[in-house]
Amino acid sequence: MPNKKAVVLLSGGIDSTTLLYYLRSLNWEVRALSVFYGQRHSRELDSAFRICRQLGVEHDTCNLDALKPLLKGSSQTDNVAVPEGHYADPVMRVTVVPNRNMIMLAVAAATAISNGASHVAYAAHAGDHAVYPDCRPEFIRAMDGALKLCHYDGGVSLMNPFATITKAEIVRHGLQLKVPYELTYSCYTGKEKHCGRCGTCQERREAFDLNGAIDPVEYE
Repeated sequence: MPNKKAVVLLSGGIDSTTLLYYLRSLNWEVRALSVFYGQRHSRELDSAFRICRQLGVEHDTCNLDALKPLLKGSSQTDNVAVPEGHYADPVMRVTVVPNRNMIMLAVAAATAISNGASHVAYAAHAGDHAVYPDCRPEFIRAMDGALKLCHYDGGVSLMNPFATITKAEIVRHGLQLKVPYELTYSCYTGKEKHCGRCGTCQERREAFDLNGAIDPVEYE
């Protein structure tokens, strides 16, 4: 019988932090995993550490920065400027890190198996579909099938409860769950304050606006 233990991929941003709180509210035993793959900055991972400490959950980190030279062409891992504009604009494709979610989900699955967890969870949502191929339902279904075959006794299952909802809906759930959004970090640039101009900053601000709420982080 599958247990109610899950490894949650936690970046330290809004979506994954809300997922962590959401699963806890459903009485799941959660363990967080954050991955450094050579991305532009580690501000989100600092946030992930603080979030897990406040929530009182186990938090693993995995350093895969040796991958950085292999992950070319992305503004997050290569010498490419961070684009400004709306999150769904075609220019945001330069923020795609090649095969990032498959890499991180594979590490999360190994962590789950090693810790007796039956599920891996990540927070891809409907707003990601236009830009990120590894957030789409087809990818989620394929990865779920692969992870079920990756070990004896059924492997692990992939959970993605936000796949069909928007970021604004995620924030709405998070506000109800009293997620400490002041601890989260979303900006692509890694500056002390959120830039307010990159795609993820604009999407974040829009999500709070649509909920009639004030984003508690500081912007330039």
